[in-house]
Amino acid sequence: MRGLHADTGYLLYRLGLRSGQLFNAFLQESGLRLRHYAVLRFLATTEGALQRELSARLGYDPSAIVGLVDDLEKLGFAERRPAPDDRRSRIVVLTENGRAFLRDTDEAGRRVTNELLGPLDPAGREALHALLLRIAEDGLS
Repeated sequence: MRGLHADTGYLLYRLGLRSGQLFNAFLQESGLRLRHYAVLRFLATTEGALQRELSARLGYDPSAIVGLVDDLEKLGFAERRPAPDDRRSRIVVLTENGRAFLRDTDEAGRRVTNELLGPLDPAGREALHALLLRIAEDGLS
């Protein structure tokens, strides 16, 4: 196993899979998956987004975004509204129920993080977060 973990990219991939598994297990009760959560988290940072923007920013296929937003609308967590600057376009916005759901999942997110980062002390966790943030800001924006 040590040989596999010598590759940092592969190690990040494996840790990402584990994180997703843990988070999906928590979300399973609500009927949502990590992809839904990612859409909600993104919407929490904006006043609304076009579906094509969600697709581009989250790296999901546009057809997948349609289904995810449909699911979130059915639950009352998001809704499509006319775009303020172009009435022909629709933006997706987070509802108050969606905000409440995110607040309720904050503790689960901390539990997942604590399980993944259990071997690290607080300083190590901060250092890892800072490094990952630097990589993410450069490579995922």
